[in-house]
Amino acid sequence: MVALSQATLEQLPQSVPVPRYDRREVRSGIVHFGVGGFHRAHQAVYLDSLMNEGKAHDYGICGVGLLPGDAAMRDALKAQDCLYTVVVKYPDGTLQPRVIGSIVDYLFAPDDPEAVLGKLAAPETRLVTLTVTEGGYNINQVTGEFDVDDPAVQADMRPGAVPRTVFGFVVEGLRRRRELGLPPLTVVSCDNIQGNGEVARRAFSTFASLMDEELGRWVEESVRFPNSMVDRITPVTSQEDRQVLGEQFGIEDRWPVVCEPYIQWVLEDAFTGERPPLEHVAVQVVDDVHPYELIKLRLLNAGHHALAYLGYLDGYRYAHEVAHDPLYVTFLLGYMTEEASPTVQPVPGLDLSDYRRTLVERFANPSVKDTLARLCADTSDRIPKFLVPVIRYQLDAGGPIERSALVVASWVRYAEGVDEQGERIDVVDRLADRLVPLARRSHEEPTAFISDRELFGDLVDDERFVSTYVRLLSSLHERGARATLEDVVASLQSAGSAR
Repeated sequence: MVALSQATLEQLPQSVPVPRYDRREVRSGIVHFGVGGFHRAHQAVYLDSLMNEGKAHDYGICGVGLLPGDAAMRDALKAQDCLYTVVVKYPDGTLQPRVIGSIVDYLFAPDDPEAVLGKLAAPETRLVTLTVTEGGYNINQVTGEFDVDDPAVQADMRPGAVPRTVFGFVVEGLRRRRELGLPPLTVVSCDNIQGNGEVARRAFSTFASLMDEELGRWVEESVRFPNSMVDRITPVTSQEDRQVLGEQFGIEDRWPVVCEPYIQWVLEDAFTGERPPLEHVAVQVVDDVHPYELIKLRLLNAGHHALAYLGYLDGYRYAHEVAHDPLYVTFLLGYMTEEASPTVQPVPGLDLSDYRRTLVERFANPSVKDTLARLCADTSDRIPKFLVPVIRYQLDAGGPIERSALVVASWVRYAEGVDEQGERIDVVDRLADRLVPLARRSHEEPTAFISDRELFGDLVDDERFVSTYVRLLSSLHERGARATLEDVVASLQSAGSAR
């Protein structure tokens, strides 16, 4: 077995593509915060493809980790000269590994904060990109405003403080560039948030204004925050993934990344200055990302949630298992067709019916082994963005909400932390300490959970939604997930036939 590094690339099997460019000639022009599986299966892959074409050698990626847990990524990448393997998993079991070389440096901010600031202020740096999760922008779900009272934000705002948050680092980097007379950066969010560029603008410009009003105005006026839509299912790398890579391809990789074949990036053409020619590697560079992101967030992302909680409660543990169950497929297609699709806007050349069928096929890929536990994590940052807008649209239009209400009810039932067999559920959510007690209280007070206005706004005041939700939650408690789902599917099919 060959331990992956720059020195061992020629020893890898010829069937495994490796960078065709001289990595010694690549200079970092991008600073990326949040180097996880998705970034390494997506943005870094696109840049590697560009470099293989002889382009964008001045847009190498310098990864940055901010959290204590990021030390593991530091160690893995540093040991391998920042190389890693991305393994594409096809539905028939075929594996397609490829070594990615576009990440050329990695900085662990707690080790050396000044090194990160120096990189941000370097003349060759032109882009900052982000995958800091949906909750990483410190935006209140209901008001849409930046949370200035967050303790980490408050700590970064103290005079002379060494930055700890992404806001502190990026804004200080921008301040230094301004002082040095360097061009401002372009900040590109690659997180699953509607209008992610606008959300990023609000967060960073607000933080900058709190530090210095004039700096805040400069950030608002001079720094560009293009919107983007990103898509590729990327499950957590398992020990089995590492073993298979070694056994089948002879590669010892400390942290490979696995993903589905499908990949998409839609990017608004709104940059401060130069940008890499991403359209050469099938990135869709467009004037308006909004229609694309609505389709992805409300069908794919919310569709995952339509399967995840009910499926977990029903005894499934993987997304592909649920997506092979006809009952769940019927429910999912019904949600996407009847409730989500009317809320989106047309995209030229995209057939929504084909898109929905493709999503079911992607979810059903047995090789990906995407866990329902992963899909159920961090829901408080997701359902308010993915599903609640669908519910609001349909309530305003007098449209169907039964399926969406069941998804919310199934989240609440899941958040109780105990499954239908009495086994413990590990509820992974930044608000778990608040939400689990609320979910458990819902047995006696059915609206306790949805009364959280930070997550649901005024939905608790809508009689139609509340009555539907309470009825479905009661059924989940009394009869379980599968029986409830069977009733909902049968009832809606019967109503459809009657029409």
